[in-house]
Amino acid sequence: MNPAEWLVRSAIRRPAAPALLCGDEVRADYATFADHAARIGAGLAERGIVPGDRVALFMKNRIEYLEALYGAWFAGAVVVPINAKLHPREAEWIIEASSAKLTFVSPDTGADLRAETIDIAGEAYSELLGHAPLRAPVEVASDQTIWLFYTSGTTGRPKGVQITSANIQAMCLGYFADVDSVAEQDAILYAAPMSHGAGLYNFMHVIRGARHVVPQSGGFEADEILDLAPKLDHVSMFAAPTMIRRLVDHAKAAGQTGDGIKTIVYGGGPMYLADIVEAVAVMGPRFVQIYGQGESPMTITALSRDLVADRSHPRWRERLASVGQAQSPVSVRIADAEGRTLPPGETGEILVRGAAVMAGYWQNPEASANAIRDGWLWTGDLGAMDADGFVTLQDRSKDVIISGGTNIYPREVEEALLLHPCVHEVAVVGMPDPEWGESVVAFVTPAPGAEIDPTALDQHCCETIARFKRPKAYRVVAQLPKNNYGKVLKTELRQKLKEEE
Repeated sequence: MNPAEWLVRSAIRRPAAPALLCGDEVRADYATFADHAARIGAGLAERGIVPGDRVALFMKNRIEYLEALYGAWFAGAVVVPINAKLHPREAEWIIEASSAKLTFVSPDTGADLRAETIDIAGEAYSELLGHAPLRAPVEVASDQTIWLFYTSGTTGRPKGVQITSANIQAMCLGYFADVDSVAEQDAILYAAPMSHGAGLYNFMHVIRGARHVVPQSGGFEADEILDLAPKLDHVSMFAAPTMIRRLVDHAKAAGQTGDGIKTIVYGGGPMYLADIVEAVAVMGPRFVQIYGQGESPMTITALSRDLVADRSHPRWRERLASVGQAQSPVSVRIADAEGRTLPPGETGEILVRGAAVMAGYWQNPEASANAIRDGWLWTGDLGAMDADGFVTLQDRSKDVIISGGTNIYPREVEEALLLHPCVHEVAVVGMPDPEWGESVVAFVTPAPGAEIDPTALDQHCCETIARFKRPKAYRVVAQLPKNNYGKVLKTELRQKLKEEE
């Protein structure tokens, strides 16, 4: 089915209900939300967008994001969400790789793109809203890709994850069954990027006819959220663990407890046990943990509100340090390199199978075959499962750095730095950061006769990759530690940072 059908149903059932809000100001009710989406869909069709065409969204959090999203689905298009933090060159790569015919942008993202764009603050967007609305969304089959999300592999090269209508339906089932309920009076607050996990939670709230709120800041500001939540009440949001750390710190300093916040779903990076214990102590039983990845979005495991808050079970600490149990739409197991299921407590790769798992990678059959074998998605994450089915992440098999809930791929940063004439060799690793979870550190060996200027390297990175990916610190070394095969020993570099700390 087409997700836009959910919007139409809610608009029929609750036409006057508040739908799109900026802060606590209502900008559109459900009738208007659905009408705008239907008009955008008609305008896209007139511009030559046919079912199956890709339409990209490269914009910061705004209520128009949802209008454009559902407008694209009204026309039967495949949505390509792009992180607004990316460098224009990186966004261009995704647009070209997906063969997106059109890209919705906001005034702060689209200026440097060569692709055909529609600025949601410009005349072209207003013209879309001037079209006669489509009577109904284009029909979409359950196995049809509707969300093409670009993630990255171990090489740092983006891969397009094909998420189908059936995948989205399974994700919604998992949320309602294992994460949280949604009522008409609820509000989903988009403080994390709508291009990622936070945006995926729009579906459940559209289905229920609940409110969709973008903060005035357009992002995560702890004091803004704590002030806004009591005005809205019944607020749910997705947050990276580092965001929760900052929220709890602000709440403690202000003597607040999170009034108005119903649920905070956290994931996207390691949550330290001490942090979640303190979060519950300060803000109460408002937290639910999920574990997923782009290839099985938000849907691998969940740790319920009751389990996060429980302190009576004899093994509550071990459970709280886990990422929970398998969600209802999937099966999860731990396997060795040959795919054999390991006994409880043994560490191996986390495998997942079920209706939520992607259809494959866009135009990349080799990567698809490597990721999905005999129906099981090999996540690339290492973990162990206890006898009760609780999964604990042990390590990542990839060297991904997770900073502020966003993946940063060392190879990508290394390749950027190696383009600088003063750099001979480089190795990038993550260093624990109390605010962001991890920060990027680059170990650099200078080219013969050259001197390393961190300021120049920083400027070089800003011109080549997204600003948030650049190293926060540089270490100049005579040589990088390597094994007998010439492979850089990043474990030694991490140990060096640990000793410095």
